Amino acid sequence: MADMDRIALVTGAGTGIGKAVALALSAAGYRLALTGRRQSVLDEVAAESRAAGGRDARVFPADLTDPASVAALFTAIRSTFGRLDLLFNNAGTNAPPVNIEDLPFAQWKAVIDTNVTGVFLCTQEAFRLMKDQTPQGGRIINNGSISASAPRPNSAPYTASKHAVSGLTKSTALDGRKYNIACGQIDIGNTETPMAQQMKKGVLQANLSVEVEPTFDVRHVAEAVVLMANLPLDANVQSMTIMATKMPFVGRG
Repeated sequence: MADMDRIALVTGAGTGIGKAVALALSAAGYRLALTGRRQSVLDEVAAESRAAGGRDARVFPADLTDPASVAALFTAIRSTFGRLDLLFNNAGTNAPPVNIEDLPFAQWKAVIDTNVTGVFLCTQEAFRLMKDQTPQGGRIINNGSISASAPRPNSAPYTASKHAVSGLTKSTALDGRKYNIACGQIDIGNTETPMAQQMKKGVLQANLSVEVEPTFDVRHVAEAVVLMANLPLDANVQSMTIMATKMPFVGRG
């Protein structure tokens, strides 16, 4: 299969990391399936991809917390492209940083439904497609977080969800072997996106001080994902951490 025939699905593709990765994959020759909740921002990314010379970018809005919506998404991908070579599980959300005893259940559930159940549902459907296609197999890359290793204060839902993603990544890597499906995880710390703007104003530290934290250009995240994606299926980056060099992660707490 020629490189230009590789199909990549990016979830949460409308903004931030998802958008940057989608455009980098397009520049690397992938045909794109872009999904998220908002049609308008997905259309903008598809248009930007085409304007930059990308071969193909299709938009498939979906609710990744809904099994029926995810099934319909993958049915559309199968119908449109005939196969899937890469799934970047990127879509995610967070809850306000409040004391754990004050966190509403609805906010806990929203984070777990998106960050864990959404990843599981997309992975499950990707397996069904990748194991049946010819040639068999593909690659799944999960967007974890450095919070999969060490929490920030008042981050129980997000931290729990990203620890769960690490477990899903390992199980997916193991269960995918028999189908030639590789799975790895990229843990990202303080990349420059709209969600990271608070870092420049100051964020709560483990010692309860508030400190400004450095960030780094999101294009480096996109380049790292492309590096992982472009490996042959007999090689895999199981886990990668990419972060601002001087962010207070090593030694956190």
